[in-house]
Amino acid sequence: MEAWVTLTDRYSNLLWSIARSLRMSDSDAADAVQTTWLRLVENLDAIRDPDRVGSWLATTVRRECYDISRRAARVRPGEPDGPDGWAGIGAPDDPLDGALLRDERDATLWRVFGRLRPLCRRLLRVLIADPAPSYLEIAAALDISVGSIGPTRQRCLKGLRSLLLAEDAQLLDGLEHASAANPAEGCKG
Repeated sequence: MEAWVTLTDRYSNLLWSIARSLRMSDSDAADAVQTTWLRLVENLDAIRDPDRVGSWLATTVRRECYDISRRAARVRPGEPDGPDGWAGIGAPDDPLDGALLRDERDATLWRVFGRLRPLCRRLLRVLIADPAPSYLEIAAALDISVGSIGPTRQRCLKGLRSLLLAEDAQLLDGLEHASAANPAEGCKG
């Protein structure tokens, strides 16, 4: 039992970080991580090299995430799910509008996130892991000093904020050019 606790303490943050880096929702990430631990229990006898269990867990959680995403993509178009069915589409509180806006915001964030330097991407991904790892764990995982984590995080977030603002400015500039080229476009509704 003690070995299991040590194992889960050692690798849980890694599994959560991988699931979140694949843009899984909280519930899907939890399913993927939990299923990964189940797969380990099911395959304990097959593990030949205990030193590589971390790699095995990382590969397994990645596969579980892909499986969950693949199953979610199987929802058939033309059949809205949920209690309202077709009646909920186009309603004043249309959940699709909110979902679309969230998806666009998330896509922009991840696109800009991908332009950060590698250390910033790794650090910010580890910092958003749930449960949050300690600074000692972060320092060990990223091979940086504990004292540099806070200042590096601030620089990374400042860089992310600057990139997002530049992205917004570029989008607004593009919209202004489009409406200047065709002023009637802004009046269509």
